[in-house]
Amino acid sequence: MTNKQLDVGVGFKPEHFQDIMQSSPDLGFFEVHAENYMGDGGAPHKMLSALAEKFDLSVHGVGMSIGTLGDLDKEHLSRLRKVVDRYQPRLVSEHLAWSSHNEAKNLMFLNDLLPLPYTEETLARVSEHVTEVQDTLGRQILMENPSTYVAFSDTQMSEIEFITRMQANTGCGLILDVNNVYISANNQKMDSYAYLDAFPLHAVGEIHLAGHAEDTDDDGERLLIDAHDRKVAPDVWTLYEYVVGKTGPITTLIEWDNDVPDWPTLYQEAVDAKTIMRKLKAFTDAAE
Repeated sequence: MTNKQLDVGVGFKPEHFQDIMQSSPDLGFFEVHAENYMGDGGAPHKMLSALAEKFDLSVHGVGMSIGTLGDLDKEHLSRLRKVVDRYQPRLVSEHLAWSSHNEAKNLMFLNDLLPLPYTEETLARVSEHVTEVQDTLGRQILMENPSTYVAFSDTQMSEIEFITRMQANTGCGLILDVNNVYISANNQKMDSYAYLDAFPLHAVGEIHLAGHAEDTDDDGERLLIDAHDRKVAPDVWTLYEYVVGKTGPITTLIEWDNDVPDWPTLYQEAVDAKTIMRKLKAFTDAAE
C-alpha cells in the first residue's frame, strides 16, 4: 500500500511474532509500548528489531505521567529517548493523564492513567511537559484524549478546549481515540458526535480503536470501561466512519491489550478498518 494515510496498524504482541513474520500481513505499522523496551537487550529487542526490518513502528508511552504535579521523571524520559533513537519510529505518542506522584522525593507510580482537572494551572503544566518531551526527543509527539469516568468539580474549561489550547501551545499532534470518546460520552452524559465535531481534527495524526467492557455504577447506570479486551463495538465503528468521513483516510491503530486473541482475529479488525477507509475514499473520489 503506497498511501500512508490509508495505513492501518495493530499493537504488537510477542505471541503473534511467528504468525506475523510468516504471513507478512498487509499492515502499515505495529505499535509498541515504550516501557516494554527500555532495557538494553534481550529477547524483546531481538524480536522487535526483526519486526522493524519489515514494518514501520509506532512508540506509545504509558508511563511519562505528562500531567504530574511535579517535574517529569528525567530518567524515564532518557530511557524513552534511547528507544526512539534506536528504532526511529514513525510516531511517538503519550496520554493526556497522570500516573505518578512525587511526595517528599519518593516517586510513586500508580498502575493507571488518571484524569486531569481542566484548569489554567493544569494546562500550563501539561504544555510545559509536552514541550520538554518534544525538545528532548527532537521531534513532535502525539497526545491522546483520555477515557474518563468522573469529572472534577473545579474544572474551568471543557476537555475539547483544553486539548485545543494544549495543541496550540506546544505544536504537538493528537491521537483521537474514538473508543475513548464513546466511553467518556456515555459515562459523562455527553454527545459523542458533538465532541467529534468540536475536536481539532486538523492536528490528528492517528486514530485509535479498541474494545470496551460494560458494567453498571452504584446508581445502576450503564458504565463503560476502557478494557482493550475484545473486538471494537459496532457503535464505535459507526463513530469511526463518521470521523473518517470528515478527515479522509487517516492512520489508524487497533488496540487489543488484554485477553489477547489469536492473530487472525486481531488482523481481521485491522482489515475492517481498512475496508471502511477504502469505501469512503472510493465514494469521495467518485463524487469529485
